[in-house]
Amino acid sequence: MKQEEGNTFLVGITEYAQKELGDIVYVEVETIGKSMQAGEVFGTVEAVKTVSDLFLPVTGVIAELNPALANAPDLVNTDPYGKGWMIKLTVKDPAEVAKLLDAAAYESLVG
Repeated sequence: MKQEEGNTFLVGITEYAQKELGDIVYVEVETIGKSMQAGEVFGTVEAVKTVSDLFLPVTGVIAELNPALANAPDLVNTDPYGKGWMIKLTVKDPAEVAKLLDAAAYESLVG
């Protein structure tokens, strides 16, 4: 997650996850405008060989799907921490964000 402004964050997948999935061909999110709990499935990502659920890291309202992914889903592979973000999320409780792993802790977990 990357803070955009106030309680709005950009959410996507990690570099590790995109490598594990392989070439991303489609991102589907049908939960725009919905209030969802941490851990709920907010959409799916389709790669050449698999379809995987996307889980919400914290509770909030899904405000927007990245419009660039409609024509260029490969942005998830080429720039997962930049232009390849998936959704904008308005976080209900910013304290939940503070409990997430930072990049270094995540890297040490997945190797």
